[in-house]
Amino acid sequence: MTGQTTPGSAPLRYRAGPRRQAFAALLDGLRTDGGAHVVTGEPGGGRTAFLEFAARAFRAGPVWHVRAEPACFPRPHSGLRTLLRAARHAGRVPGEGAAEEVLLDVLRAASVRSPLLVCVDDAHLWDAASRAVLGRVAARVHTADDVHRVGLLLTVPGHRPVEREWAALPVLQLTPLAPGDAAGLLHDLTDGAVDPAVRDELVAEARGNPALLLALAHRLSPAQLRGDRVLPRPLADAGTLTAVAGGRPSGRRPDDADLLLVVAAAMRATGEQDAEAALVRRAANGTGGRDDGMSPGPSGPPQPPELLAVPGGRLRFRSPLLGRAVYAGAPSERRRAAHRSLAAAHPAPRGVPALLHRSWAAPGPDAVLAAELEAAAADPFSGTPPALRRTARVRAAELTPDDALRARRYTAAAEQALLAGHPTEALRLLDDAGSRPAPAPVRGRAELLRGRVLLADGPVDDARESFLLAAGLLSGPGPKSARSEAAVLGAADAAWAAGDRQGCLRALTHGTHEAHDVSAPVAVEGTLDLRAAGADPTGPREEAPRETPEGASAHRGAIPAQPSVPPPALLRDHRDGMRAVLLGRFDLAAAPLTRVVDRGRSAADPERLLRSAAAALMLGDVDAARRAGARALASARTLGTAALEPRALEYLAYAELRAGRHQLARTHAEEGLRAARRAGQRNTAAHHHAVLALAASIEGVRPRVTEHATAALTTARRHGLAQAELLAQWAAARADLGEGRPEEAADRLGPLVRPGARRGHFAVWMLAVPCFVEAAALAGRPEDARTVVEDFALWAGCGADPQASAQLLRCRALLAAPEAADELYLRALDRHDETSGDFERARTELLHGKWLRRRRRLREARARLGEALVDFERCGAQLWARQAAAELRAGGVAPSGPGTGEPRRPGARDLSLLTPQQLRIARCVAEGATNREVALSLSVSTRTVDYHLRNVFATLGVRSRVELVRLVEQAEKTGAQL
Repeated sequence: MTGQTTPGSAPLRYRAGPRRQAFAALLDGLRTDGGAHVVTGEPGGGRTAFLEFAARAFRAGPVWHVRAEPACFPRPHSGLRTLLRAARHAGRVPGEGAAEEVLLDVLRAASVRSPLLVCVDDAHLWDAASRAVLGRVAARVHTADDVHRVGLLLTVPGHRPVEREWAALPVLQLTPLAPGDAAGLLHDLTDGAVDPAVRDELVAEARGNPALLLALAHRLSPAQLRGDRVLPRPLADAGTLTAVAGGRPSGRRPDDADLLLVVAAAMRATGEQDAEAALVRRAANGTGGRDDGMSPGPSGPPQPPELLAVPGGRLRFRSPLLGRAVYAGAPSERRRAAHRSLAAAHPAPRGVPALLHRSWAAPGPDAVLAAELEAAAADPFSGTPPALRRTARVRAAELTPDDALRARRYTAAAEQALLAGHPTEALRLLDDAGSRPAPAPVRGRAELLRGRVLLADGPVDDARESFLLAAGLLSGPGPKSARSEAAVLGAADAAWAAGDRQGCLRALTHGTHEAHDVSAPVAVEGTLDLRAAGADPTGPREEAPRETPEGASAHRGAIPAQPSVPPPALLRDHRDGMRAVLLGRFDLAAAPLTRVVDRGRSAADPERLLRSAAAALMLGDVDAARRAGARALASARTLGTAALEPRALEYLAYAELRAGRHQLARTHAEEGLRAARRAGQRNTAAHHHAVLALAASIEGVRPRVTEHATAALTTARRHGLAQAELLAQWAAARADLGEGRPEEAADRLGPLVRPGARRGHFAVWMLAVPCFVEAAALAGRPEDARTVVEDFALWAGCGADPQASAQLLRCRALLAAPEAADELYLRALDRHDETSGDFERARTELLHGKWLRRRRRLREARARLGEALVDFERCGAQLWARQAAAELRAGGVAPSGPGTGEPRRPGARDLSLLTPQQLRIARCVAEGATNREVALSLSVSTRTVDYHLRNVFATLGVRSRVELVRLVEQAEKTGAQL
């Protein structure tokens, strides 16, 4: 292979961010001081794209851009002649000694009036004489007279050591694309037509290589890109990998090919980026190579092929892409031979890596080897990484000749993939499990897993049907098994997520002989059910039982062959408590739910801890829920069960919201959103978006409310998430209230909280009642709210929400006659003193202050409004603080300094007055990024960038991007903090 630039390289655009900032700094240095740099990276890594970016971005003077072609440079100095033609130099190239001076003279003349940038792509393909001249000139551009304003960029492949001509020059190593940048590149290529799941698979398969990413996308049909057709397996086949690599890597010596294949095979068995050199040498000796697979160098010690590096006794490919191409492009017989040699050379013949080598050397099914692999993967004390355990389980299934046992092993591998946060892989393994006949318990176990995947990342009605099917397959003549109970609870969770109270109750009585009337009336339809929902605004949806590792607390990565679900007694208590809550029988719910909470106090299993947190929320014990959620998060991280982290963070976020600590809720939700995206859980991500929208509605940042509410609603409407939909609408309405638009808030919330077919989720709509009552009262429509206040009184009486009793008194005050309102406000404030949460107290103080001011009780109004202002400022609710400040001014008080609720207006244009997010946006804009590029770089919406940029302009007193650029540059020169 030549290392030549891959044809059809990605049309890569560098988005605003650290990568682009580093490149911009390099180009600035070349423009002002000149110099030479070697740009290197693996094949397809974007070397050509970088030179194109540099040529576009260099506006200070002319650019000479030359690309090498191997066939064009057979004669001495032919490469140099090509460069001189680009410089429009018509003279002939003299001999070796004078060629360097000729090129220097040409560079001097071209850089007299302005800086010059010279870009040479694939410079390693030039003839030796041209490379030597170019290397000497590159070393002199800093020191030679009149060429200090010349910048020289040379690209060479990163899978070989840099040629000696350029070894002394500074090297810029192009790193792989970040997942976000890779996803943006795919979006640009397909105009957004790629399905998110397909996009994630392509990004993962490309591993940051832009040319490979584009090659994979071009390999798929439009239907496959949309997710309508099955993707080819493997995604990156031998032809694709070798095409991007520029040919099949084989090394320069006859023995190199064998050694390279052994290294690639050794890396496959460990999942690491390198291999133990001693193991490879022993195995290479067994394949018939030299004694250690490396030929002696000039001074005696063995030298590896130039495609390999040897850091610390380990062998690794200088380019990971080449390692993949070496393995995929080798004939199957040679791959099996390499694995046989590695298995024989391995010091632990019964360990997972050695068994994997044996499995890849096997020509067909092998029941004995499959059993050995399964046993090794189940050993909790082996220290084998979880990913390698999954690989071993998959290979055990592939080697199993018996259909039923094969399906069971595929299902066990799918369980591990799901726990590790790889739902797409889990579904693929479940499809493999279902392709052969299997007994009912195995099919039930697979359907239980499919339901869990869909509950976190699919239509929840489909998840419910999968759970119910699993419950039927798993039920037997005797007592219910743990998995059968888990399937029943899973179906109830899915129905809860969909807002189907009747379906939830039917699921909870599935397979029982109990004659509960699921349509039994309660005092107010849906009201007593809200004990469960209020305890956790998303309800028990997050409680979907997931099987957790046995003995998991003893060892990180100790994931046994068959993970177990929590014991049947715990699941029955959870089911009974949940069913009693839905039926309004809180006297029957308290005992089983308390037992669930108590079992979690000493548990180390994240699944039991999550159930404890859920039960605590249903009981209204927010502190216990926070403790259990935090311990569940720590346990999930320790065990490497990435699928449980988003759930634990969701519990924590809602518990903090319930406790009135919205800033902590936002912190947990932001982390949970990232975890949900990594784990492929769009439904969980929608709930985190809803929490972030609710937090932003308190902070008064409308673009952020819109961004997160829109994201939550998009998934909620596609997958039937009634809870997330109502929470997002509530956040938008609360933002309307904060902006002083009660009519819009009342119109938005009215259908969701009033009785009727359009009423929102049966377990969440009560939480939005205080906002609706306030909006209706301020809009002059108090009669619209009287009925729902009485419903809310039933909810507050349950005692599951610490804020509800104070909110109820505030609602009654808003609707009361003037002679009764004052007393109700005071009683509400007394109740606020019993709970935490500055925001709800500040809202009551604001409404009371408004009421007092309109009755000309100005002294009392000023005191109450001042308290509201301080409380709003303390919890970061700036928009609400401005309302309080406006009321104070209307009452004859001009608030000043901290606590006015108004942004500071500096006399001097001081960048230190910007928020951290505003600083980041200002700096990106100063570097020339568009609003869309800034949004992609910071993972926010364009609206959010627009909003912050307007505030930046207002705070700094600038009126254009040009002024902002000048101000930022001036601040950098004077040492202002950015």
